[in-house]
Amino acid sequence: MSMKYTSDHEWALLDGDLVTVGITDYAQEQLGEVVFVELPEVGRDLATGEEAAVVESVKAAGEVKAPVSGEVVEVNEALADAPEAVNDDPVGGGWFYKILPSDPEEFDRLMDESAYQELLASLD
Repeated sequence: MSMKYTSDHEWALLDGDLVTVGITDYAQEQLGEVVFVELPEVGRDLATGEEAAVVESVKAAGEVKAPVSGEVVEVNEALADAPEAVNDDPVGGGWFYKILPSDPEEFDRLMDESAYQELLASLD
């Protein structure tokens, strides 16, 4: 398994052929208490950078964009009843959806952990 990041603070975990997508700890901290999540439809084709999901908090709403192009094959239905999982476990139980990439090389172009940490340091 390999974890990568986008400049929009999504994480992408490659496990076999699928990429699981969520938002980073930094992103959930910026949003505050998450109260609603709108997930993409299973079967939807996404392009890299396209809005895939919406996350709403008590202070803001944000987009979760697709880190890679492909087909949505699974969504985290548990978030409908427990959107707070995004805050409690953003890189675990708070995942949003899984995508079957149409171009696996797109994943390789995402930021690794050290590049993402550099991005975070530049925001302070």
